[in-house]
Amino acid sequence: MDFLGDTLRVRSDSMSSSGSKSKMLLRQRVAQLLTCIEDMSSDDEASEEVSRTLDEAFQLCGRFIATDAFRLYMVTWNVATAEPPEDVTSLLQLDVQPPTDLYVIGLQEVNATPVRFISDLIVEDSWSHVFMDTLAPRGFVKVTSVRMQGLLLLIFAKQVHLPFIRNIQSTYTRTGIFGYWGNKGGVSVRFSFYGHMVCFVNCHLAAHMNNALQRVDEFEYILDTQDFDHADTPHVLDHKVVFWFGDLNFRIADHGLHFLRSSINGGRLNLLWNKDQLTMMKSKEPFLQEFDEGPLNFKPTYKFDRNSDTYDTSAPKTWLGFNGKKRKPAWTDRILWRIKPKTLPSEDDDERASTSGDDGYDDYPIMVTQDKYTSDMTYGVSDHKPVIATFSVELRKCFDTPLVHVSPEGVWSADHDALLNYTVQEDFMSSTWDWIGLYKVGFKSPSDYETFVWVREDDLPETNEVIQLTVDKDDIPLLGGQYVLGYYSTNMQSIIGLSANFQILESKRAVMEGLVPENVNGLNK
Repeated sequence: MDFLGDTLRVRSDSMSSSGSKSKMLLRQRVAQLLTCIEDMSSDDEASEEVSRTLDEAFQLCGRFIATDAFRLYMVTWNVATAEPPEDVTSLLQLDVQPPTDLYVIGLQEVNATPVRFISDLIVEDSWSHVFMDTLAPRGFVKVTSVRMQGLLLLIFAKQVHLPFIRNIQSTYTRTGIFGYWGNKGGVSVRFSFYGHMVCFVNCHLAAHMNNALQRVDEFEYILDTQDFDHADTPHVLDHKVVFWFGDLNFRIADHGLHFLRSSINGGRLNLLWNKDQLTMMKSKEPFLQEFDEGPLNFKPTYKFDRNSDTYDTSAPKTWLGFNGKKRKPAWTDRILWRIKPKTLPSEDDDERASTSGDDGYDDYPIMVTQDKYTSDMTYGVSDHKPVIATFSVELRKCFDTPLVHVSPEGVWSADHDALLNYTVQEDFMSSTWDWIGLYKVGFKSPSDYETFVWVREDDLPETNEVIQLTVDKDDIPLLGGQYVLGYYSTNMQSIIGLSANFQILESKRAVMEGLVPENVNGLNK
């Protein structure tokens, strides 16, 4: 019986409050079983009681055995208006095992001067470029992004997951200068991942030591004001899992500069934890207590001299010309998560109800376990160091079939028109503005297509109806290569169907003219 309890503990702890209650229910069933064994007699009634109780105990345990596991890699970094470093491969740990499925990157203080911000609206900003150029050759596609002045949130996924990331929406909330300026606030992206609703909130909250309560108020305001166009999850906290991260600006209270630095240099970080403002505020604010965070076993990530691992040595001038104070080190940059609380039946409820749940949680559970929570001290372009968290996300898929099946027909080359077929496999809110793109393998985003064709314009196809479309030969790449077709839904803001990779043959014109493939991001294009 001890073995059963130990086995479940790892899984249940990641289920937040609902996990602990479920573990309690399981222990109750096991206790009932032990009582039955002690009182067991030879009559059939006792044997049936043992069998029934044991079956319920293991059914309850089995409810939380997920069938698939995914790796989530998150980065938060206040870049202090700096340009990105040339190489971010070590930051992203591209070769780590197990391999990553989703990258979520939240930046604060991206260069947002008026001229720069307007130019970034027209083309991708430099930070987005460096992450896309690094991740695309590894098979990661930018699912979406949202920007509010200096706040930037980027979501990348392995190509294979794209058809199962649906209903993407983003929003933002300004909190700077009474809500009229976007230098502070939060940007959010939400989507369905294999049917599980997740939300990511990247925040930059009010600065300075004395504003801890204002920071909590700002976060609560962001949660209250951000709305999504989805009946089941209209607000941030309605989502099954929420990740809250960014430059949250919480400081270390009371301790002086000398004590802070000596504790950090001596590796005695535990002496600082109980004065961390976010930890202190969580003890007072019930809604913050729903968020989990890993232990702060890394050095405070603010404030550093640029291009060094030395904490602030400057004595800046104030606006009146007087000398200012050195900034105290602080864990301003944080990553937290929240599993949506679920009300489980009480001990007094009947036995049948005690093993069932609402909202399909029992049939489709999700578990989040943090595997790593650390910082990367090797990057010095900013006065903040990037913070990294990796998570194991275990879930039971609500579906594993794409909404649309797409495939090339016959041989493709630029010597003749090409054909493709698509079939709607499940009813969804399609649109005549949907389109099918031709993508080079290693593409960066849904808009990074070679060419595209609109879906049928006159009327939308029926379920399981095979539709054939023609791609003009003049739009097909002359040099050929490995490509993939993707069906893009304008309503869901995502690619909901992908073909298998296929070869486009080099055209006769390319051979005659001696064209040579251009190398882009490590891939021939």
